[in-house]
Formats: sequence, C-alpha cells, structure tokens
Amino acid sequence: EVRLVESGGGLVQPGDSLRLSCVASEFSFGNWDMSWVRQAPGQGPDWVSEINRDGGITHYADSVKGRFTISRDNAKNTLYLQMNNLKPEDTAIYYCAPGDYTTYAMYVELWGQGTPVTVSS
Repeated sequence: EVRLVESGGGLVQPGDSLRLSCVASEFSFGNWDMSWVRQAPGQGPDWVSEINRDGGITHYADSVKGRFTISRDNAKNTLYLQMNNLKPEDTAIYYCAPGDYTTYAMYVELWGQGTPVTVSS
C-alpha cells in the first residue's frame, strides 16, 4: 500500500520558518514528479510547488515564490519544503502529492494525512 507521510508543520509567527518533510513508502518515489499542495480552511486544494524526478527542475506558485524551496532526496524517498518568511495566508494543511501542476489532482487517493501549518501572531 502506498503511503505518503507528511510532517514538520506547526504553529509559528509571521516571519518564521518551517521545513516540511514527506516520506514515501511502497511507492516508486524516484520515478515521479512530486508536488506540495495546500488546503486552507474552507477552501479547495491549491498547488504550491513541484519538482521533477531528479530534482533539477522546480516551479512555484507566485504566492510562495522566493520564500519556499522544494527539494527531494530520492535515496531517502523524501520530499521537502523549506518555508521561510511565513505569512498568515500560508496557514493550511500541506500535502505532498504525486504529479506536477497539471496532474497532482489525479492522484488524490494517494495523498497522506497532511501536516498543518498555522501562521499567527
């Protein structure tokens, strides 16, 4: 059974940083482009960032560009999201998702439980 387990979220103040991790098991992690997706309370999921299979190509939503950095370690089957200068509007549950911007929603059944991020003073 495919498992994607996110961690690293928490309650932080504006301007703080967090590093999210997503560990994959029973999944050919290195064969997939991967994305981070977030869902704010009462809203639908929003794509945040993507990284290609070997980590050489990344893309970001305009709202996080320059503040967030996606990376991966295929040897550890792990996806990361470094989030700096966090803002209240970054408050959401964060999920790692197989696929890129155009395909991540196709694999929602593979998403994990997510990790909550709350940015508040």
